[in-house]
Amino acid sequence: MVIKYTGKTLLWVFLLITAAVTLFPIVIVVSGSFMTNLELTSGAHILPDVWQFSNYVTAWTKANFSRFTWNSLFVSVMTTIGTLLVSSMAAYAVDRAKFPGKGIYTGLMASTLFISIGAVVLRPQFDLMVVLGLQKSLWGVILILISAHAATYFIMIGFLRNIPRELDEAAWIDGCHPASVFWRIILPLLRPALAVAGLGVFQNSWNEYILPLVFTLSNPDLQTLPVGLSNLRYGFGAASESQLMLTGACISILPLLVVYVFANKSFMQVTLGAVKG
Repeated sequence: MVIKYTGKTLLWVFLLITAAVTLFPIVIVVSGSFMTNLELTSGAHILPDVWQFSNYVTAWTKANFSRFTWNSLFVSVMTTIGTLLVSSMAAYAVDRAKFPGKGIYTGLMASTLFISIGAVVLRPQFDLMVVLGLQKSLWGVILILISAHAATYFIMIGFLRNIPRELDEAAWIDGCHPASVFWRIILPLLRPALAVAGLGVFQNSWNEYILPLVFTLSNPDLQTLPVGLSNLRYGFGAASESQLMLTGACISILPLLVVYVFANKSFMQVTLGAVKG
């Protein structure tokens, strides 16, 4: 009995320490967003002496965070919708259809999960967008981010393999064509997978820094939150504005929290399904 309670006590101590280590940086960021620049750089206190709520007004207006937020939302939402559509349709075609080179295609998709060439492909990607006339548009960023959907594709194909093919056959007997089967039957059944994959896609596109930076060098009005946030280190008068950087970081977290709240139910359904399986 003593050993049992000792084990539980050690477990709770470990969990509390882990939670404290995880949450402490977030507390520092939130607290710092309400400090003055002098108070923040001095590092004398964890909590501000006077809560500077005006930092959020300054960041939203003078630092143009309203525009940056809209640009990030536009890129993230369009990327998420496009990625989910492309990956779900590709997964449906590969899982249900038989065509030459199917194994090669699957192998190529799988290889992209383990090979990261990062900035090496920035130049050819930018050159491609120049040919399409999208080098000065956020649509160029969106198209490139949509093309990197291998992980989402495998999430979709994993769920599709659990959907009985008899549903497709029954729909064909009723006169549905393949596109109708996908939109009316398969896609609604993929909602949990779409929510879970969409959460990851939205987070990755929201935090993307390099691509928006490259495509918005000549047009600062198209900058996203990560790019605009990094530029705040120079401040408005070539001086560092650390408190505004932390304020911007807090603002950038909010949309991710909102998306997680809406996707959490589907995420739990996927987890429960995995446990039951």
